[in-house]
Amino acid sequence: MLVLTGQFMAVLDISVVNVAVPTIRTDLHATGAGLQLVIAGYTIAYAVLLITGARLGARYGYGRLFRYGLAGFTAASLACGLAPDTGSLIGFRLAQGVGAAVMVPQVMSLVQQTFTGAARTRALGFYSAVLAGGMAVGQVVGGLLVSADLLGTGWRPVFLINVPIGAVLLVAGRRLLPTLPGDRSRGFDVPGLVVLAAAIGTLVVPLVLGHELGWPAWGWVLLGLSALLFALFAVVERRIAARGGQPLVAGRVLRSLGLLPAAGAIFLIMAGFSGFMFAFALHQQAGLAHSALRAGLLSGPVAVGFGLSSLHWQRLPARLHRPLPVLALAVIAPAYLALGLLLRHGAEIGLLAEVLLTFAGLAAGCAYSPLFGRALGKVDPADAADGSGVMVTIVQLGQVVGVALLGTVFLGRVSYPATVASSGAALLVTCAAIAASFASAAFFAARTHRAVA
Repeated sequence: MLVLTGQFMAVLDISVVNVAVPTIRTDLHATGAGLQLVIAGYTIAYAVLLITGARLGARYGYGRLFRYGLAGFTAASLACGLAPDTGSLIGFRLAQGVGAAVMVPQVMSLVQQTFTGAARTRALGFYSAVLAGGMAVGQVVGGLLVSADLLGTGWRPVFLINVPIGAVLLVAGRRLLPTLPGDRSRGFDVPGLVVLAAAIGTLVVPLVLGHELGWPAWGWVLLGLSALLFALFAVVERRIAARGGQPLVAGRVLRSLGLLPAAGAIFLIMAGFSGFMFAFALHQQAGLAHSALRAGLLSGPVAVGFGLSSLHWQRLPARLHRPLPVLALAVIAPAYLALGLLLRHGAEIGLLAEVLLTFAGLAAGCAYSPLFGRALGKVDPADAADGSGVMVTIVQLGQVVGVALLGTVFLGRVSYPATVASSGAALLVTCAAIAASFASAAFFAARTHRAVA
């Protein structure tokens, strides 16, 4: 639970800041571009360095790197809460992302190394619940802290809340984290690190900033360059392996039974889930004029359902375990379409909508959690760090792509200023795109059956 709390903090910080944006703008006199970098800086640094963080853990020890990352994340959170101006806050948010990128990959590596069999499956369920809960709780906690305006501090508590939690985890971690020594013989593969970081960076930066800046030409150039860099990364890794070196992502990891199709399904699930959370929050606040706190609370059922089913899907009859991800994904698509149709004219979010949200969340957890187990279940324990690095990067990229693309779908169809009718119509189109994402995920999930233990 200690490492999962660290994971929760990292996920929470992706969404909690969105609620504080208006007060940050007023207090620091921030420009629109500055605010966008405050939000995006964390995500960019986090996504780019995840696989690097995983390799560092394999070399120097997972527990040690978890504590180092947690210490950096906690210190950067304190600095964010005390930031005197926008430029400082942007820099400290980047530092927060670096700390999270060092800390988070160790969570999955520790799960892989510490647990086996049913215990590992349950640990992966908790991991899935943390991912879902962090997204929803971030909006609620952010709304509560900003609304409370503790001692006149406005937005600053959304960062400062990490400090006491991080301090407690650091003290506990020294005593409770398992001692798993690193393998100093593991190389860094500097060429691979540089090329992969550049590939992910050129993908994430335009996706995160594109809509806000009107999709400038340089963004499309970067996206094209990203594709070339990913291809170059594959070439670099093959050559390093052919020379007997230690590539950043070993080919045997990617060839592990079930990893690639499960990764494809999880990417699409996270894209659909995070894109919906983003668009639904915008619909409530811009179209229905809900407060940030109310929007967070009404978004809760989908995240709660996701978390609960991630933890308890194994209680379903054993004969359903093998086809469960495909069955779950097959019913999510019509659920989102039904929700979009229900709310398309700007109707208030009533009981039926909340039931559909809960059902969609439950089904998503029944797909995501077993798929994560299939992705890593056949990875050799010696390659736990590499497999974990790949999967946490896939999860993060899915979130970034989902928010960027589905957010653009929604925002591109809302009139300005937003009206209830235009927001509802935009939500319907977005829900249709989300349904397509989950239906596509079912295609990949069907190819993971052989990875079932």
